[in-house]
Amino acid sequence: MSTSQPLPSPGIPGSDLPGPYPVGEYAARLRDRLRQFARVQLVGELVNLRVARARVYFELRDGAGALPCAAWRDDWERMSAAGGQQLADGMQVVIAGGCDYYPGSATSSPGFSFHVSDVRVAGAGDLLARIDRLRKALDAEGLLEHQKRLIRRALPRTIGVVTGESGKARDDVLAGLRRRGWGGRLVWGFAPVQDRHAAPAITRSIQDLAAVGCEVIVVARGGGSLADLLCFCDETLCRTVALLAVPVVASVGHHTDRTLLDDVAAVSCSTPTHAAEAAVPLHCAQARGQLLHQGERIAGHAGQAVLVRARLLARQARAPAEHIARQRRRLDQSLRELRASARRRLGDERELADRRLLVLGRKVEMAQLVRVRARGSLADAAGDLRRGAGLRRRHRELDHLALALAAHDPERTLERGYALVRDSGGELVTRASDARRAGAVRISFADADVDAKIQGESS
Repeated sequence: MSTSQPLPSPGIPGSDLPGPYPVGEYAARLRDRLRQFARVQLVGELVNLRVARARVYFELRDGAGALPCAAWRDDWERMSAAGGQQLADGMQVVIAGGCDYYPGSATSSPGFSFHVSDVRVAGAGDLLARIDRLRKALDAEGLLEHQKRLIRRALPRTIGVVTGESGKARDDVLAGLRRRGWGGRLVWGFAPVQDRHAAPAITRSIQDLAAVGCEVIVVARGGGSLADLLCFCDETLCRTVALLAVPVVASVGHHTDRTLLDDVAAVSCSTPTHAAEAAVPLHCAQARGQLLHQGERIAGHAGQAVLVRARLLARQARAPAEHIARQRRRLDQSLRELRASARRRLGDERELADRRLLVLGRKVEMAQLVRVRARGSLADAAGDLRRGAGLRRRHRELDHLALALAAHDPERTLERGYALVRDSGGELVTRASDARRAGAVRISFADADVDAKIQGESS
């Protein structure tokens, strides 16, 4: 710098520093000096990887500091292919190169970077390792499954959304809800979604939305690097979501991004549009169409349903009459069987009484013959007295039996003015409707039977 010629304009009064020099010349000399530094190898964690048209930019970090790095895109692709592994955020890498400085111009900004000439993978980065340890700890406590066991409404009335106020994710959520045809109440919880203050703000927004009665909460953010999405791996945020009684739908990053919030949430979606659709599982427009179609089908089948019901009621109304008719037929059959049994019993009793009467008559005749032969003897006379008493007792028994037979004799009933009516088959006719149906009947009186014809319409 000492060989540079100062500008003719005066410097700062009272300053002992040389100059002033042209800034372009100083920037060029600074670039040359930085490029003279020793070329070294560095190890650290690769974050914020960005691929531009001609250059690749990223940062190399560890617990004590960070360094901006850059490489030509062709060289980067060659180095990645040589390593046999796709480089990504969170990897622990070793880079080789040296300091570089772009002096800028009147229309472009200057910039310092570590120019990378070679790179290789050293292992999993500390950031990914910390996230993996936290994921395993939450899994061991059962917090990864708590949200997934919650019941999600098919058609929630109130939905809360946590996202950046000016981000594109906000419009994507609205588009997804419009696609579902949802028309409920939407409550916004705007919060920063990328910096060290983002995780506490997102946690407060989720708690506030749960407190105001939201039935499902959507956390949405667009894609980004692992460092950009690091706030969604915050332990306090993940524990709050896991223990929340309201289902949370997470949509952080794109298909390849996976944060701890995706693991603890009830549902994890790849885009904010899909998250909105997951928050409203029921497609409202389709449901309205299905209800209208079902209403038309019900109206079309209403007449058939009424007819079927009427037939069922008619069958049920006829059931008591048919039951009574069956019982009446059963009773008629029982009555006929009882009468036939009574006639057989009376016949058997009458035959038995006749035999007993015959036996008693013969015994009387024998007794009279014996009495005539032994009339002169006193002892025989006493025996006659005893036998006479026995005969009188037997006569009384015969009189009682005759009275019992007379009481059970159907002919005695006929003598009192009753009559028996039979059809042509000899079956008893007990009702007028049966007599009208038979047309011709035979009537039995006490002294004789008479044939008769029934006049009048049969029922």
